Amino acid sequence: MRLRRPLETRHWHKPAFSAAAALAVPDLALLAMDRMDLVLYTSAGAMCALYGHSKPYAARARTVAWVVLAMIASLAVGLVSSSFIDHTLLLVLIASALAAVHRMMCDATRIGPPGNLIITFISASAFFVPQRPDQIPFHLLLAVGGGAVAWLVCMAPWLVRPEGPQRIATARALEAAAGLLRAAPDATAGPRHATAAAVNAAWQTIFLVPARSTAKYTARARLERLLLQAESTLAAAGAPAGGSHSDDVPARVRTADVPAGVRTADAPAGVRTADAPAGDRAADAERFEAWARDLRRGRPLPEVALDAGQAAELAGIAADQEGAELDLRHPSPDHPRGFRAVFAQLRPGSPLLPVGARVMIGCTLAGWASMAIGSEHPYWAVVTAASVFQANITLSWQRAVQRALGNLLGLLLFTALLPVIHTGHLAMVLLVLLFQVGAEAWIPRNYWLGSVCVTPMALLLTSFGNALPASVLVRDRWVDTVVGGVIGLVCCVLVTNRRATDRIEAAMGRVVAAQDAADAVLAAEQPDDQEAGWARDRLAAALVELREAVEVASGEWWQRALPAERVTLTERDGHRTLARLVQHLTAPTLAA
Repeated sequence: MRLRRPLETRHWHKPAFSAAAALAVPDLALLAMDRMDLVLYTSAGAMCALYGHSKPYAARARTVAWVVLAMIASLAVGLVSSSFIDHTLLLVLIASALAAVHRMMCDATRIGPPGNLIITFISASAFFVPQRPDQIPFHLLLAVGGGAVAWLVCMAPWLVRPEGPQRIATARALEAAAGLLRAAPDATAGPRHATAAAVNAAWQTIFLVPARSTAKYTARARLERLLLQAESTLAAAGAPAGGSHSDDVPARVRTADVPAGVRTADAPAGVRTADAPAGDRAADAERFEAWARDLRRGRPLPEVALDAGQAAELAGIAADQEGAELDLRHPSPDHPRGFRAVFAQLRPGSPLLPVGARVMIGCTLAGWASMAIGSEHPYWAVVTAASVFQANITLSWQRAVQRALGNLLGLLLFTALLPVIHTGHLAMVLLVLLFQVGAEAWIPRNYWLGSVCVTPMALLLTSFGNALPASVLVRDRWVDTVVGGVIGLVCCVLVTNRRATDRIEAAMGRVVAAQDAADAVLAAEQPDDQEAGWARDRLAAALVELREAVEVASGEWWQRALPAERVTLTERDGHRTLARLVQHLTAPTLAA
């Protein structure tokens, strides 16, 4: 039940107001035409505005477009099933199978919040909306219109802050590095993992940023050099205990021409090793945090010194390669991309397959149990069960408790607002928009708090097309929440993910392979910087994957004994090799 700190959830307003704006346009248009019964279809496309906000705009355009297509395809399955299938048992089964597909695809693509929940909610609702075949094309066209509005809303900030997403990713890496510098020398394992993950995520974001002009090249190059500052802390923290000296750690860059808005005092003094005085490490952390604040607020980036080779390269680009694809860092050639990466996650033996089976069985049983009790909204039980299933049984238990508490409080809020709701559709639309903003503002603090807004919003969306008595809505919602939560938890216990431990073994194998490749690069007389960069990317990604696999398996029950000692040794050796790679890559760039 504990709430996260506001600083950890500072970007909630982006998806919140994007979704509210995308919903407002079609909802107000339908209100003017007195066709509020069509809200479900326009909302299907408009809710896609919740996705893609962490990606640079070029990648965001593709991501949101794919989400819209997935939403429309899922909506089409629901509408066609509703038109041609009369058996509710079969409808629940198909909706549950679709929910399992949503979960596996969202996990495989790492789409990020809100994950599969929104698509599952909309498509499951469509299975139980009365539908005629001749209406389907028009209803899908409404969803396309809502999706187009969502796409435009998601891309609109590009006009104001075209570098916003990559600046924020770099700021997060700097803040994580500041946390590593502030950590006690004997308690750096957790902050080190957090820093490695944040730096790796920032590099993956920057890799998506095109640099087809001198201006774009310069902006991206500055972010890369700032990101190297965050990464350089891993060299100190990853060094073997008692075996590192300050001379082995690359000096940080000096500040050259500092633009307005960046203080000269913010120039870094030098990476502090674990045995450096705490005051020096704190001073370095403060500089990182100051840089992060400047990045988040859109202030000019600090100019960092280039060596002669980089300066000549930049000058040559400015003179000869205007508009060409420029040579910046890119992911390794074997980095999986596109559909190949997604299908690799869903191959036979994948740990995502038991998760999909768990979702399908749990959602099906929850929907059937809701029907047996007499609920008129069995899809609510399906959606509840789908939302309960998390990465492991421990997290699923927490989510079930959070959802039950949030829904109960949300039902009380809905009941209290009935006099306002009964005043007409305009009040209902305004409440939907208000609850949408509230849900996105509160869910990052804790899921149960966000559910307080999600529950009345879902009831209002249901009320537009099918005006049932409030008592029936409240009863069905509460019954379906309890049924879906309980059955979901039972399925988590019965359908175990025995492949979670296999994922750890596979992840350790990837770390060892990446470490061996890195050692081979570093053993060369003159290590190639490009090969070293690719080796660093592979090793960092493998370490992040190993840590994630361990955390998932630790929350499952009925597992083989986790290889805790081997994991510890593998992570220790991997981070030491990563530190050596960072030292090699940052020393030439960061030389004063």
